[in-house]
Amino acid sequence: MAARQPGLKNETERSAGYNVKGKTAIVTGAGSGINFSFAALLLQKGCSVLLADLSLRPEAQKLVETYSSKQKTGPRAVFCKTDVTDWPQLSHMFETAIREFSHIDILCPGAGIYDPHWSNFWHPPGVPESASRDSVSGGRYASLDINVVHPIRATQLAIAHFLNPPAGVEKVSPTNPKRVVIISSVAGQNPNFNTPIYVAAKHAMNGFIRSFGPLDARLGIRVNGVAPGVIKTPLWTEHPEKMTFLDESKDEWATPEEVAEGMLRCVEEEELGGGKILEIGARQTRLVEALNDPGPSGSGHTVSNLEKQYEEVFGWLGRPGWGAKL
Repeated sequence: MAARQPGLKNETERSAGYNVKGKTAIVTGAGSGINFSFAALLLQKGCSVLLADLSLRPEAQKLVETYSSKQKTGPRAVFCKTDVTDWPQLSHMFETAIREFSHIDILCPGAGIYDPHWSNFWHPPGVPESASRDSVSGGRYASLDINVVHPIRATQLAIAHFLNPPAGVEKVSPTNPKRVVIISSVAGQNPNFNTPIYVAAKHAMNGFIRSFGPLDARLGIRVNGVAPGVIKTPLWTEHPEKMTFLDESKDEWATPEEVAEGMLRCVEEEELGGGKILEIGARQTRLVEALNDPGPSGSGHTVSNLEKQYEEVFGWLGRPGWGAKL
C-alpha cells in the first residue's frame, strides 16, 4: 500500500519478531471497541488475556466464554471488573492476572474516553446546569484520570511486575522481553477546540511513550503507542454529539481491527524499537516522527465538520454567566 504522503516510508507491511503465542496480557477497556479487537486478536494468536473493564458488551462476553478458564490447553480469557480511575482496583487487576496466569508479558492500558459532556472543559464542575459530573471539590477531571493517570499508573505497575516477578518466574531482560502498548491518537498532533482536555491527554501520552525508548535495549521493556484516526467504535457511534463532526459522504472510518493489527505490530515487530508511535488510518499506517512530522492526513483521519462544530462551543460560551460561579 502506498504511503500517505510523499517522502514517507510505507509502514503498513509488518515483519516477524517477538511472538505472542504462549504469552499473557492485560488489556483495559477490553469490553468494547479497539481494546476488544486487540484482546480478540491476541487470543486468536495464542496469547491469554485478562480483559479489564467496568462491563463487557455481548461480543466481549462471548469472547470470554469462548476462551474460558474451563479450557485445559491453549489461551484463556478472564474478565476482571475494573474501574481504571481507582488505583487499588488497578493493583487488584494485576494480582488477578498473576493469580490466573502466574505472570504478565504484555500490558495495554487502553481504556479511554473522548471528552464526554460529563467531564469536559466546556462544561465546568460546580456551575449551575453544567453537565459535568466532576466534583468542584475533587481536584480532578475524570477525562484525565482515565486517559492520562490510568495508563501512567498501569505502566508503572507493569514495570514493577516485570522487574519483580513472583518466585519461579524469570525476570525481564533483553532475552526475556516484555511489552507495553499505549493508545494515543491523531489528537496527539492536532489541536481541537471542541475537546481540549482530550487533546492535552493525547499530547501527554505521546511524550510519555517516547520517554521510555531507552528501556528497550537495556532492560528488554518496550513501550510503544498507536495513534488511531477516526475509528468506528461505540466511542463514536453511540454518541450523537460526536457523530455531528463527521460527514459520512466525505469522511471514511478506519476499523478497530486495523488498529489492533497495528498494536500487534508494536508488540511483535523486532525492528520497530521502543518509544515509537504508529499512526493508523483507513488502510494506512506510518511512524509518527518526534520532530518535523508532516501530520496526519488522508483516509480515516478527517472529520469534515470539525470547525463547523466550533459554533457549539461558542454557543455555550455565549450563555449568560458561563463560569461565573467558579
